[in-house]
Amino acid sequence: MKRINLLGQSISFAIAALLINHCAAAQQSNKINTGKNPIIKNKYTADPGAFVYKYAVYLYTGHDEAPAGKEGYTMQEWLCFSSTDLVNWKEYPVPLTVKDFKWAKADAWASQVIERNGKFYWYVATEHATISGKAIGVAVADIPTGPFKDARGSALITNDMTSKESKMMWDDIDPSVIIDTDGQAYLFWGNRKCYYAKLKPTMTEIDGEIKTIDLPDYTEAPWIHQHNGWYYLSYASSFPEKIGYAMSKNINGPWKFKGILNEVAGNSNTNHQTIIDFKGKSYFIYHNGSLPTDGGSFRRSVYIDYLYYNTDGSIKRIVMTTEGVRSADNVK
Repeated sequence: MKRINLLGQSISFAIAALLINHCAAAQQSNKINTGKNPIIKNKYTADPGAFVYKYAVYLYTGHDEAPAGKEGYTMQEWLCFSSTDLVNWKEYPVPLTVKDFKWAKADAWASQVIERNGKFYWYVATEHATISGKAIGVAVADIPTGPFKDARGSALITNDMTSKESKMMWDDIDPSVIIDTDGQAYLFWGNRKCYYAKLKPTMTEIDGEIKTIDLPDYTEAPWIHQHNGWYYLSYASSFPEKIGYAMSKNINGPWKFKGILNEVAGNSNTNHQTIIDFKGKSYFIYHNGSLPTDGGSFRRSVYIDYLYYNTDGSIKRIVMTTEGVRSADNVK
C-alpha cells in the first residue's frame, strides 16, 4: 500500500513539474526581445495604435493573416503588446476580434485605445453586417490588455451617417481619439474625407454634428496628438501612401499643412502612424511590408523610429531605419 502511495506521489510530482515547465514556457513565449525593426517578427502586424499608461507603452495592431502569395487584406482580430522600454515587448492573448461585435461581419482594420476614468475604450474599424459599408465600433475593458467587450451593442459610426459627404462604402474607417485639455473628447476618422466629432463623457456616443477638415491630398489614417501647446493632425496622403501633417493652435482649426512627414514605407502601399512621447523622447510608430520573406502590402510589420520637433514646433522628416530605437531606459 505504501509503495502504491509513493508511486502515486511520484506521478503527482512529475505531473506538477511538467505543468510548471509548461507554464514557464508559455510565459516565455509571450516575451518578444527586439532591438531592431520590425519590432514584431513572429507574425504580421499592421495599423499600429499606441498610448502610454503608467510606466508602459501599450501597442494595438491589426493582424495581417493573408497567406503567402494571396492578394488582399485578411484581418479578423486585433492584437495587443506592451513594453516598458520599447525594446522588450510582451504579447497578450488576443483581446478583441470581429466576432466580439455581433453587428459586424468582417475586417479588423485600424484602431486606437484610450483611457478615461479607469476604463479603456478601443475604437475599431470593421465591416457592418446589415448597413452597407465600413463602420466604427467601440469596445471597453477594465485593464488595457482586456478582454474587451462591445460597449454599445451597435456601431458608433455607420456609413449612412456620412453619406451626404461621401458615397464611398469605406469612408468610415481609421478612428483616432483624443481627450483635450478641457476634458472634451474628440473622434477623428475617414477615408478620402477627414471627419471629426465630439464624444459625450460616456465615450460611446457622438455629441453634436459631424464636421469635415480640408487637408491636402488626404487619403486616410488620421492621427491626432498634442505637444507643447500645438495640435498635430497627421494622415496618410496620396497612393501609395506617404504621411503628411498639419498643425493648429486649436483642435477645431484652422489647420496649416506643414508637409510630408514619412515617405512611402518600403513595399507597402499603405502607411499608418502613431506618435507618442515616452520617458522624455518622441517616437513615430508605423508599418511597412519589409518582414522577410513574404512581407508586402497585405503582410505588414510595425516599426518604431525617433521623432524630432523643430524649435518652431514643426516636425523633422522621419528617418526610417532597420536599427530601430535604443532602450528607452538608457536614452538620455
